[in-house]
Amino acid sequence: MKRNAAAIVIIALVVAVMIFAGVKSSRGPKANPMLGSTKPLAVGDVKGKDAPDFALQDLQGKQVKLSDFRGKAVLLNFWATWCGPCKVEMPWFVELQKQYGPQGLEIVGVALDDSGKDSIAKFAKEMGVNYTILQGQDAVGDAYGAIGLPTSFFIDRSGKIIDSASGLVTRTEIEDNVKKSLGEGKAEVASENRKLGS
Repeated sequence: MKRNAAAIVIIALVVAVMIFAGVKSSRGPKANPMLGSTKPLAVGDVKGKDAPDFALQDLQGKQVKLSDFRGKAVLLNFWATWCGPCKVEMPWFVELQKQYGPQGLEIVGVALDDSGKDSIAKFAKEMGVNYTILQGQDAVGDAYGAIGLPTSFFIDRSGKIIDSASGLVTRTEIEDNVKKSLGEGKAEVASENRKLGS
């Protein structure tokens, strides 16, 4: 008798989870009027695609759009205050912003946690963040297909995604993608081609 009751409870739980998952997936990403499309990008298949525009508030309450940075290379990083790997890469971002900011790099961190503006601001200050931090929305993370944290997108000056990284990667890999987004790789190839042609 106890086994039958336990089996019924387990079956009921499984059915409830399946119903919940079906309802959640049928809703899809939440609409955001600042997103050009609600169809999420697949992190592994984003090269050459336009980065979806969005508008979010920074820690001072000012609205910031991704398109405000057109003409600059953007490292768009989705993170959270509770994310351990995010804490590892943030000092790298601080260094990269100092090093490549004068060449046109803009690092934009989108905080995807519920801790509130004050907690995010305090955390960013403790980490010595010198780049733009925005208060995220699930719809923006969904539009980029950012299902795990950290997730970064490297966007060139024309607004196209040149690469992405999901999870913690090496500083060298991040810096290589920053250089590509700045167009350094193209300049080096053009320089080599000129040398070969002369």
